[in-house]
Amino acid sequence: MASSVTSALTVQIPELQRLKTLLPPKLHNRVTVKDTTEINPPLIKSEKVGRGGKVEIQVDLIRWEQLDIDQRNLLFWHEVARIQNNTIRHDRWEIAVLSMGLSGALVEACAPNFLLVLLALAVSGIAGYRLYQHNYGKRSLREATEADQEAIALATRFGYTLPQASKSLSMALKALTARTSNKWLQKKYKARLQILKSTYSHR
Repeated sequence: MASSVTSALTVQIPELQRLKTLLPPKLHNRVTVKDTTEINPPLIKSEKVGRGGKVEIQVDLIRWEQLDIDQRNLLFWHEVARIQNNTIRHDRWEIAVLSMGLSGALVEACAPNFLLVLLALAVSGIAGYRLYQHNYGKRSLREATEADQEAIALATRFGYTLPQASKSLSMALKALTARTSNKWLQKKYKARLQILKSTYSHR
């Protein structure tokens, strides 16, 4: 089912280099693709690095290459669409703010200044809510489904038909659902699958 372009590239170059060829020209100077160095990392994720709009797409190659090439391509284009939509955030800063707020609350809990305790708790509460909203809320689902649709549109520019692209992304989401024990992620993947089904089943 893969397009002739992506099939040919698969046998010619390593995976990370192959993925770079799937970037739209406008992103070549902004986006790097790397193997992740984290422990228990997500399959694929994007994060801003430094300044100037630079973004790094990190892939867990061991698990990544267990997927079919079409599934990999659509998941990669999903990340590309998120970058184009500017929905990649500096989550590490929010986590740092949350940690500092909680730590401050614990420290100030032993002090007589009640207002500082409330302020520290408020800061950590806001950061915690933003992380929840980004990772699990309706906003996150909306951004993900928009990126799904744009990933399918990107795939058609690389030789996929609309049915091929939507089916490949659906199969990728089914594989992710089966391979994760995280209930939140399973729920999100299933919601995205349902939206894909309702959007593209009649085409």
